[in-house]
Amino acid sequence: MKIAMWSGPRNLSTAMMYAFAARGDCAVWDEPFYAPYLAATGMVHPMQDAILAGHETDPAAVARACAGPVPDGKKLLYMKHMPHHMLPNFPLDWADGCVNAHLIRHPARVIASYAAKRDAVTLQDIGFEQQFAIWQRFPGPVMDGTAIRANPEKMLEKLCVEVGIPFTSNMLHWNSGPRSFDGAWGPHWYGAVHRSTGFAPPEGDLPKVQPRHQPLLDAALPIYETMRAHAINL
Repeated sequence: MKIAMWSGPRNLSTAMMYAFAARGDCAVWDEPFYAPYLAATGMVHPMQDAILAGHETDPAAVARACAGPVPDGKKLLYMKHMPHHMLPNFPLDWADGCVNAHLIRHPARVIASYAAKRDAVTLQDIGFEQQFAIWQRFPGPVMDGTAIRANPEKMLEKLCVEVGIPFTSNMLHWNSGPRSFDGAWGPHWYGAVHRSTGFAPPEGDLPKVQPRHQPLLDAALPIYETMRAHAINL
């Protein structure tokens, strides 16, 4: 079985990838289309040279690998995908063979977290519009990162039921430090999860968005609220 987890950035996506890797029966793949996205757009991102040098940049080749066999003799493959990496000319038919799931987070939290790591933030960067389009094309379970952090065991149990796999408590804990499957961008973005040994505690109040980011929040919030209405609840 292959699970395609669609998520915008700064959205508990790396912790979820670590949780599935900790199962023992699951291979994981970290943002397969990130390098093709950078190569095709010419956008400047942190660690761009390392990303382009260390990962496949041909979207067709990545799509073939996504549609190929589960690696490493594992039963499951968990793929962490960013919807905004899927440019209009990139293949998407491989996702028909996956169980598609969708991870969301309140846009105020996403914007505040993203802006702390990269000065420029656009609606394209945080991926809400693209995620909504992916969700419409490939419907599946919706998980809110806030609910996961409030009760990781209960929410992961429910997700496992939805995708048709057994839950294991191994998903709740992992060793600290980087992983061999981290993308080349890990040293810039994954500091918090590298220090972790499990999911972070429940989130507090929503952060205040800087005035210059208010248009982003206004555009993303209705999309989040629409998807949130379909999310698995505690």
